[in-house]
This record gives sequence, structure tokens and C-alpha cells, in this order.
Amino acid sequence: MSIELQNDIGLTPSDVVAAELMASPTKPSRPARTTLQWIGVELRKAPVTAWFGLVVITAYLLVALLAPVLAPYGESVLAGNSYEPWSREFIFGTDQLGRDMLSRLIYGARNTITIALLTTALSFMIGGSLGLLAAALGGWTDQLLSRAIDVLMSIPQLIFALVLLSIFGSSVTNLILIIAVLDATRVFRLTRAVAMNVAVLEFVEAARLQGERLHWIMGREILPNVMPPLVAEFGLRFCFVFLTISALSFLGLGIQPPTADWGSMVRENATLITYGDVTPLLPAGAIALLTVAVNFVVDWFLHKTSGLKDEG
Repeated sequence: MSIELQNDIGLTPSDVVAAELMASPTKPSRPARTTLQWIGVELRKAPVTAWFGLVVITAYLLVALLAPVLAPYGESVLAGNSYEPWSREFIFGTDQLGRDMLSRLIYGARNTITIALLTTALSFMIGGSLGLLAAALGGWTDQLLSRAIDVLMSIPQLIFALVLLSIFGSSVTNLILIIAVLDATRVFRLTRAVAMNVAVLEFVEAARLQGERLHWIMGREILPNVMPPLVAEFGLRFCFVFLTISALSFLGLGIQPPTADWGSMVRENATLITYGDVTPLLPAGAIALLTVAVNFVVDWFLHKTSGLKDEG
């Protein structure tokens, strides 16, 4: 509206602005989604495989948390005779000592999953911190850490773990520390690789010029931008750690009796396979099912964070 016309009809500038705002169409603003609403929307769009993985993982966690309530017998209670067949009293029979297999499977979920989670978390704390440090500092720090990691990775992980456990003993603490340190080498390589691409960006350089400290740059500038691949890697590393612990238990150097563990349960009841009894396959199947479920969820998460759109 021209100034001459405003003066002719006696409108002030504020009246003109109000009139233009009333004349221009406005779209109603959508209320911001809460975190729970966002999770609900994403879950409704999740594929069947992701739903399968989430259901299986949730069931395993519930079994692990409620093990004393769900198990019909104690973890090490001698409930019957050795190798009793499947029956109403012993749904999956008994092991070589007469302990209820169903109860051992339930307690094995709590022990194996808890130790695997603690080991994976510790490996990410070690490997992730060193990877961020190498990417943020570069130079000789990066070279020294990378060469030390290369030396550790040149030794087969399972053989190295067997040697170290034979030297220091097979306690749960030693098992967690040894596997976490060995697995941290893989975490370091991934963290360093993705953090290197972020450490050279302009906002990181700006933070350095502002005098921000190293821990601020690592934790506030680099880490948030590399979280999606690290979260996905956490799921994959959990599977590898889970399988490594089971393999060590099968070889007799993992979780020690009388603690229930799926790997040791396969070894203890392996002789039943020669008689056509599938009981040893139950803990092996539990290991395989959890591994597949975690991989399904990780694949879905990677697809969501990659920015790819679902077809159709």
C-alpha cells in the first residue's frame, strides 16, 4: 500500500501491517512431537524383521531380569537324576549333574547377556575414547595409538584371549577386562575412521580457535556427529562379544561352573547328541536367535540413519 493512499484514508503504519497480516493466509503450526510420539511413529514404520528383533530382544531381557521368578528351580539345584528325559516335571530334562535344563537356560540368559553387555560397554569406553583422542590430536598421538592397535589386531582374538585367561585365571572380572581390551581395537579403528572426517570440519576448527579444551571438542563437537555408526557398531560388537564369551565357555575358559552359561551348557551336554537328544541344541539355539535378532535391529537402525527412503 503506497504512502499517499495511507495518508488519504488515514491509516497508520501499524494499521497497514495488521491488515497485511490478516490478509495473508497462515498455516496452523503443528505441535512438536514428544520423544514417545516420535518413537511410536518410527516403530509403526519399522519392517517385520525389525519388529521380530525387538520382540526377541525384549523377551530375552525380561527373562534375564525375572530369572529367579521364572525358573522352576535354582541355578545350581540338583533337582533330579542325571540326563533325565523331557517330562512334565523337567520340561527340557536335566543335565549331567541332574540340574533342571529349563532353569539353567533362564539363568544363563541373565549371566551371559549381562556379562556381554558390560564387556561391550567397557570396550566402547576404551576404544571410543582412544579413537576420538587420535582423531582430535592427530600427529604422533594418532600414529602411536594406531600402531599399537595394529599389533594387537595382528594376533587372533580368540587365541589371545585363551592365552591371557590361562595366565590370569578365568574369573568373571578377568573375562570382562580381557575381552573388552581385545575388542576395543575394533572399536578404535571405526571411531578413528569416522571421527577423522569430522575433526577437519570448520566448526571443529572454530572450537579450537575459541580455545575450547580437548575434552569439550571430543565430547561436544566430534562425538555427537559420529554417534549413528557407533550405535550400530555397538549392536554388532555385542553379538561378537556374546559369541566370543560363549566360545570361551565352550572351551572351558569362559564363565565357570556352577554359574549357568549357554556356551558351557552346550559343552556339558554335547554327548547327548550322539544319542539323538536335541537338548544341547537349546542353548545353541538361544545364542543364534539373539544374534539374529540384534542384527535385524542394527540393520534397521543403519537404514534409518543413512537417510535412505523406503520404497513404496
